[in-house]
Amino acid sequence: MKKTFIFLSKRCSLFILCVFCLSMNAQTISEELMSALRDSYQETAEQRALRNAASGNDLRKLALNQDNLQAFETEFTLRVPNKGITDQKQSGRCWMFTGLNVLRAAAISEHNLDKLEFSEAYLFFYDQLEKANLFLQSVIDTRKLPLDDKKVEFLFKNPIGDGGTFTGVADLVNKYGLVPAEVMPETFTTNSTSRFRGLISMKLREQGITLRESKATDKQLVSMKEDMLKTIYRMLVTVMGVPPQEFMWKGETYTPASFADKYVRKELVSDYVMLMNDPTREYYKVYEIDLDRHIYEGQNWLYLNLPIEEIQKMAIASLRDSVAMYFSCDVGKELNSDRGLLDLRNYDYGAIFGTEFTMDKRQRIQTYASGSSHAMTLVAVNLQDTVNYTMPDRWMVENSWGEKSGWKGHLIMTDEWFREYMFRLVVLKKYVPQNLQDILRQKPVRLPVWDPMFMPEE
Repeated sequence: MKKTFIFLSKRCSLFILCVFCLSMNAQTISEELMSALRDSYQETAEQRALRNAASGNDLRKLALNQDNLQAFETEFTLRVPNKGITDQKQSGRCWMFTGLNVLRAAAISEHNLDKLEFSEAYLFFYDQLEKANLFLQSVIDTRKLPLDDKKVEFLFKNPIGDGGTFTGVADLVNKYGLVPAEVMPETFTTNSTSRFRGLISMKLREQGITLRESKATDKQLVSMKEDMLKTIYRMLVTVMGVPPQEFMWKGETYTPASFADKYVRKELVSDYVMLMNDPTREYYKVYEIDLDRHIYEGQNWLYLNLPIEEIQKMAIASLRDSVAMYFSCDVGKELNSDRGLLDLRNYDYGAIFGTEFTMDKRQRIQTYASGSSHAMTLVAVNLQDTVNYTMPDRWMVENSWGEKSGWKGHLIMTDEWFREYMFRLVVLKKYVPQNLQDILRQKPVRLPVWDPMFMPEE
């Protein structure tokens, strides 16, 4: 019996080894597979010419669809008048420029101003200070969790940044007010944030690990944090200056709060609703992003997920009243930056490689191929049915890349592109139908802050 058992074991082992080898061959690029791959490529004269062109040129230029270079329409059925294009330069503050441009358009219209720009530098100063406090206090709150906990890991990977969403604009303006751009102008660092962001991130990580390793009481930790914020404040003042507490503008004396009260006559937190088109999650539901806010005591990012058609109806209603909106999208997809045109027909990469790129919006989100990357101000739509204010065929946004970028500082998008790559829109609540406002009362579905779909716009 013993000998038989050994013999069967050897045969069994040999069989398993053969199966394992076959399995390994199927999982790796074997010589046979490599030969088949080589044989699959048949180089014709046309293919050789294409290879020569592709190896020596920018693929975007090579894929540019010449049939789509005809002049495009720049007139719109509904358009919000705007005065002046802003420029975020080399910073990730598109969310702030966009939010302030929305408020600026309303202020210019209401007060009949020739021009106005709110100081992005002023609000950015407090954004960075508040984010520093949010990080340090969150470190204190999570100090009993292990360092490799997902939330703790996220905190130390992302101690501070210059990206954000409209909720940040709302909370910051409510708490710190506003000043005109000329009262607190841009500096080199506000225009080019990367190096300073690296330095302040390093300091915050250092302070954060000190708080985690301390044996101090809760009260002592808060005191330590407040001392640490003095260092952060000094760093901010060094590169941005001291934010004004009182100033003169057009012959009147203001504080930042009184200036905001006069030129922003809306309750930014309660009067606006953030809408999302995310086909990977259930529609007609409210979602909240955990720990995704700019101020510790502020609101987490909250949005209502809806089909694109519902969002477009509210956008058109807002534009009918000449009210601009905060809009975000995956701006890098199919963008012809020279023309300022976002169009699914701009490029034909499939023709270069002899294949097709067929993922829909849901699949692109699920596979991390697409997500909201940039915020702009939605200011115009063209409608084919001007009687019922329906059937949009193109839209326009005011960008924050300077007046020489795109089409006179704007980007024009086809409705097909809007549907595929638009993600977020912030509208005044009065443009939200009552049945959708009722949904806002439901308890939000809470999502983790590290979900890549909800990284801040930059």
